[in-house]
Amino acid sequence: MNLFVAAFGFGLVSMSVIAIAAVGFTMQFGITNMINLAYGEVMISAAYLAYYMNKAGISIWIGMVAGALFGAVFSFLLNRVIYAPFMRKGTANLGMVIVSLAVSLMISNLLLPIVGYYSVSYQEDAGRLIRLGSIVLTRDQIIVIGIAVVLMLGIHALLTYTRLGKAMRATAANPTLARNCGIPTQRVIDSVWLITGALCGLAGVVAALNADSFAIANGSAFLITILAAAVLGGAGQPYGAMIGAVLIGLITELSAAAWSPEYKEVVAFGILVLVMVLRPQGLLAKRGALAAAG
Repeated sequence: MNLFVAAFGFGLVSMSVIAIAAVGFTMQFGITNMINLAYGEVMISAAYLAYYMNKAGISIWIGMVAGALFGAVFSFLLNRVIYAPFMRKGTANLGMVIVSLAVSLMISNLLLPIVGYYSVSYQEDAGRLIRLGSIVLTRDQIIVIGIAVVLMLGIHALLTYTRLGKAMRATAANPTLARNCGIPTQRVIDSVWLITGALCGLAGVVAALNADSFAIANGSAFLITILAAAVLGGAGQPYGAMIGAVLIGLITELSAAAWSPEYKEVVAFGILVLVMVLRPQGLLAKRGALAAAG
């Protein structure tokens, strides 16, 4: 029983990491109607940026901010330089999936000669152990959970109470109508790539911090878990991604306690397949991208 209680504690951390990444991923899809398969490679790129900063003696928390800024700029440029020109030419959704897959492969192959195959880890003291009943977490894990909670509340406030959030929802629902109503849809889309890119970069650093070590291959593993959470919650639904992150995070960690930690990604992929077969619309049925935010 103690093993499962400990796994539940780890699940709280895992779902926090997944939530940060999955919300950014699903917001990208919800507004641009594009599945960005390069998301995991942007995450791992940000993780390596923070690693080299940390190796140079810079605090990992500063590296985390740098990773978020890197993810924002990198994602913005990917859209402006690669994705947007294809979309302006009317490339079909399947074609854009292939384009993003090609971008993912290019990023990983460009990164590989720089970082190598070997696993690395941050030089960070995880801090003292904090006991919450039978759950034992480190100071860093508590901070990660706190960061996720603050970000989820921030995303809710952005979508619900700000002009940008309302413009994002209008653009997601009907970009042509939004443009005709005077909403600067291109600026909204640029803002979305910056915001979701920052979440992506931050998630990469947080995921790497939560792991004992990481390597370039972790980018694809991150993506599988993110896809599972996003699809489980409902594609294009930020709140659905939060729910999906909670379920995937807890289920994978509990399955690791019952089975083996090596198969956590397999469990996530299995959940993804089951959802696609049994309820492809996800837990929150899609009524239009970001509709649930209203």
